[in-house]
Amino acid sequence: MRIIDKALSDRGSTYAVSGGPVDSADAAKAFVKTLCRNKKFAKATHNTWAVLLPDGPLKNDDGESGAGMVILRMLEREGLTGHIIVVTRWFGGTKLGGDRFRRVQDAVRVYLDDLGAG
Repeated sequence: MRIIDKALSDRGSTYAVSGGPVDSADAAKAFVKTLCRNKKFAKATHNTWAVLLPDGPLKNDDGESGAGMVILRMLEREGLTGHIIVVTRWFGGTKLGGDRFRRVQDAVRVYLDDLGAG
C-alpha cells in the first residue's frame, strides 16, 4: 500500500492519495477497509476510489458525487489495470464546486507520477 499524505490542499481541504495492486472487487473493498483502519482516514470526509479489473471497472464516490468516475477515466487513460487508487479528502469548510474534480485529478496525477518514479 502506497500512501501519499498531504498530496495537496485547496481552500482548507486537504487531500491524500493511496493505491496498490488488487485483483478483485473483494480485494478492492479490503484495501479501502485496511486504509480506514487508520483513524485519520476513517475520519476523512471522503475516500473515493476506482479500479479497473478484468471483469469490469469498479468505483465508489463515498459522497463526493462523480469523483470515482474521474479516477476511473484516468486509470483508463493510463491503461492501469488491477491497481486501486483512493483519493481521500478532509473538508476544510469551503465548498470547492467544480474545482473538486480538478483536485481529484491533481491527486491522481501526483500518485501516478510517484508510481512511475518509484
